[in-house]
Amino acid sequence: MSDTSPKSAVELAMEKLKRLDAEGGVEARVLTDDQKAAIADARRDYEVGTAECRILYESSRLAATDPKSQEELEPNYRRDLARLVNTRDKKIREITG
Repeated sequence: MSDTSPKSAVELAMEKLKRLDAEGGVEARVLTDDQKAAIADARRDYEVGTAECRILYESSRLAATDPKSQEELEPNYRRDLARLVNTRDKKIREITG
């Protein structure tokens, strides 16, 4: 009998993804501690920004008495969230090179 235990579905999926990456020419990179810290900072900034954006949106929505004004807030809120995501992703790309 074999000494290895059966692999979980996650382990099998990870092996398959690694194999597909290798076949596709994707290289695995190890991040430095400084890069990991910088990425964590970028993600933390994003979380702070989204919390601030949500608070401002909810406050504005509650203050708006006109239904049309309330409807106009939603696209602006979504645009602001998308901007925050783009900024976060750009910072992470810059960090990882």
